[in-house]
Amino acid sequence: RKNIARDYNLVPAFLGKDKKDKERPAKRKVTKEEKELRLKLRPLYQFMSCKEFDDLFEGMHKEKMLRAKIRELQRYRRNGITKLEESAEYEAARHKREKRKENKSAAGARRGKEDGRDGEFAAIEHLPGFELLSDREKVLCSSLNLSPARYVTVKTIIIKDHLQKRQGIPSKSRLPSYLDKVLKKRILNFLTESGWISREAS
Repeated sequence: RKNIARDYNLVPAFLGKDKKDKERPAKRKVTKEEKELRLKLRPLYQFMSCKEFDDLFEGMHKEKMLRAKIRELQRYRRNGITKLEESAEYEAARHKREKRKENKSAAGARRGKEDGRDGEFAAIEHLPGFELLSDREKVLCSSLNLSPARYVTVKTIIIKDHLQKRQGIPSKSRLPSYLDKVLKKRILNFLTESGWISREAS
């Protein structure tokens, strides 16, 4: 066996193969885009060997990487960068700029949302009783163009009447003259949905 191994040079061949396997670079990860392209070009399998097909995609991948690198270098050139160390500084500065821009736009969106909410209540926020209202009540008063004080008055009368009726006491309260049928219905529905009064009362 030793003679055969020596005559056919099997040991160096085996060790060489083992060394090549260790030195072989890790296979790159296939992107989703490339997977989709492989599926589309599957009919080409019948005209090409597996290696030729893999080589084709490897070449396409390298071409894509080179094009991206060329675009990057062209961008550096447009910004007056000609050295590698300058490009690192440029990328760091660009990353900071983009981060600042993201933070600024996020803050602007947040502020715009807050301003929009404040603007919604601009007509009533300085009126007496505004601070007593819940957010939903503020929206209701704003949509009905009803002052907080007037809403609180109507709310108090309706709830008081509701409680008296539940106790069997006849209601003697009179609703204010500014409260028309539409306003009354909207407020009754709101108080019912909010759980202040039962559905029978509305």
